[in-house]
Amino acid sequence: MTFPPKNRTGRSGRPAAPAKKPFSMRSGAPRTSQPVVAAKRAPAADGSEREGDRIAKLLARAGIASRREVERMIEEGRVKIGDEVVTTPATLLTSLKGVSVDGKPVAPMAPPRLFRFHKPSGLITAERDPTGRPTIYTALRNALPQGTPRVMPVGRLDVNTEGLLLMTNDGELKRALELPSTGIPRTYRARTFGDISQARLEELMEGIEIDGVRYGSINANLERSAGRNKWIELTLTEGKNREVRRVLEHLGLQVSRLLRTKYGPFELADLPRGAAEEIPQVMVERFRKTLKTA
Repeated sequence: MTFPPKNRTGRSGRPAAPAKKPFSMRSGAPRTSQPVVAAKRAPAADGSEREGDRIAKLLARAGIASRREVERMIEEGRVKIGDEVVTTPATLLTSLKGVSVDGKPVAPMAPPRLFRFHKPSGLITAERDPTGRPTIYTALRNALPQGTPRVMPVGRLDVNTEGLLLMTNDGELKRALELPSTGIPRTYRARTFGDISQARLEELMEGIEIDGVRYGSINANLERSAGRNKWIELTLTEGKNREVRRVLEHLGLQVSRLLRTKYGPFELADLPRGAAEEIPQVMVERFRKTLKTA
């Protein structure tokens, strides 16, 4: 499919809203010979000093699961240090030595890796589906090279949305990419049916409220039109659940196809549908540094 050149501003020349200031991301703590040893100190709320990082954060960084999922695992008694069951996600550690999940030792934290995946329509962005529908991992089994560590999706694309889905083994990188406070832009292209003007689309720059939900600034531009059939490009920074579809449907448009083409500096480009490709480590590290220092 061929698209016309991108127009990053509306026809009136109004620029997209500035990105919000990213938050800081710290690297993981070095390994030590004991499960709980002071490696770094940070002031606690009461003015005292604390040691290490929370176990939930370290396990997320190791790619075991998201922080929220790790906390659930701890509540279920599935995480141990040696023979002792961890009872709180606030447990402070300087390494994961001696930690196990479901009886399996946790491997040392690997360097963060990031993959771009061209998600086809019809796949659920989840590890498993109770109703048996195919998930992204069905396609990833063949798309990722052998020996790839467990990877997690950055954000979600609904079952009928296709395009760029980033996958990472690093829970902290995943969180940094997902948080609205980082202001990372996501770009979509939507094929719609209905009547709409560029002037109406440019009103989305001011945000919009739909059924009590407030959506932030959206930079939307008509890219191609054939009668009432139109391609619209939209760039946003929040990425709320089904945000693009809900906004376009609120404007009276029927969305027949929706694909994400860009997430931050990473683009779908010509990656074939169902394929995955690792983003070079140097690019990942360069991007992480911008999150730290911006």
